Amino acid sequence: MSVFKKGNNKWYYRFQLNGKEYYRACKGAVDQKTALQYEAVVKAEIMKGNLGILDNKPKPTLKYAIKLYLDYSECNKKSYKGDIHSTNVFLEYFGNIDLQDITPALIEDFKRDIKHNTENKNATINRHLQALSKMLNIAVANDLINKNPMWSVKKLKENNYKTRVLSPEEEKRLFEEIERGYDVIGRGHIPKTIYPYIHLKDIIDCALQTAMRRGEIFTLKWSYIDFDYEFIELLETKSGKSRKIPISSKLMKILKRLQNNGSEYVFINKDTGLPYNDIKKSFNSVLEKAEIKDFRFHDLRHTAATRMLENGADIRTVQEILGHSSVSVTERYTHTNAMKKRNAIELLCS
Repeated sequence: MSVFKKGNNKWYYRFQLNGKEYYRACKGAVDQKTALQYEAVVKAEIMKGNLGILDNKPKPTLKYAIKLYLDYSECNKKSYKGDIHSTNVFLEYFGNIDLQDITPALIEDFKRDIKHNTENKNATINRHLQALSKMLNIAVANDLINKNPMWSVKKLKENNYKTRVLSPEEEKRLFEEIERGYDVIGRGHIPKTIYPYIHLKDIIDCALQTAMRRGEIFTLKWSYIDFDYEFIELLETKSGKSRKIPISSKLMKILKRLQNNGSEYVFINKDTGLPYNDIKKSFNSVLEKAEIKDFRFHDLRHTAATRMLENGADIRTVQEILGHSSVSVTERYTHTNAMKKRNAIELLCS
């Protein structure tokens, strides 16, 4: 049957003429009979060449689909800025192509070409593919295309980054470099000492004392901190759920020292008065000077989680502090599970 009813109680037609598929809603149809009548009129108009609104109507383009997607993303997703970047990548590669011309084969070409022609990692390419798939789903929901061509496109395999924990010796070297002063010649040829990495100290201490993510630290506001009951309540998290983190005695001293910084945010750039949004350059520089290799800022979170578990914290408590959806995710972020396995194997020797 070339007419059918969807869950929204609307009737639709779908048929092919001369190798071209036609699929639209049967406007005004209330039952199968009136839907078939509507379809017959459409077929007759097409065969007579009097296509009217059917083919003269502008075809939906990639730019239009992107607009719908970004409107959705801005209201519903935390990755809005990333989605803007992804859609710019789509336009650069595809141009303002008609949506109906985006095929699984074309998407496979896109996947292959941006992998070969750029330094993008598989994880980055997969984020682009996720955005493209969601955009095309929205296009389907708005009757711009019949189906999402991403249905047969597979994502690339991602190499999981090896969990890295900061050793006590490395931590010592890291803070020594952060606190190291450098003698320079200032204005008027007057010698002075600068501390180019000192702004990292409180941020890194916060990460090691809370296991918070980088973005959570950068956007931490004084209003999230309860000094009376000594906890931080994070309202904007990766999971979308708020969570509470107790404040250690060490972190409490840091927060009280920073309390009157004149900003609603805890950690601010003294030069701009604004919260930090990127410390990658200075962080990597101090890591290099401290001879610490293969380490990311996110590994500070791994380090905090591992230290809590190694010092006797139960895994469910650590799970709640980290904001993980399950214990298995918490285990993946720590070395403790591997240590337990080793201890179990050693029992075989006794």
